[in-house]
Amino acid sequence: MKKLVLSAVAIACICAVVDAQTPKRRAVKTGPANGIFTPAIVVGDLVFTSGQIGLDAKTGQLADGFEAQFEQVFRNLTAVLEASGSNVDNMVKATVFLADMNDYNKMNELYRAKFKGDPPARTTVQVAALPRGARIEIEAIALVK
Repeated sequence: MKKLVLSAVAIACICAVVDAQTPKRRAVKTGPANGIFTPAIVVGDLVFTSGQIGLDAKTGQLADGFEAQFEQVFRNLTAVLEASGSNVDNMVKATVFLADMNDYNKMNELYRAKFKGDPPARTTVQVAALPRGARIEIEAIALVK
């Protein structure tokens, strides 16, 4: 019986240590919940954002034209990162989805202007289509401040 009690105590201690070392997953909300979309998840010192398109949160309308959509995407991404306890300067990886690779050079020009120092690592791909007919979508991984 004594061995059984000691074993149970040892298992409880191990579980407590493992639980204390396992980062918790925290959902970040930036507006009313819609049940299918979480803007970001924080795990440990990292935040993982969902893809952001150029929708204006106030009007629900997609910005008109590539440059306007890019600027709105960055406003949306900035808001999500800040709600997560991070910011654009803490981004370590971005994935850019373009509806048309002909927008690649313009995207590079606009993207580079958003960072003070070295921009984060990035992947850019062309996709068949984006939600609501968007021309650009960006998701990111960033360090929490």
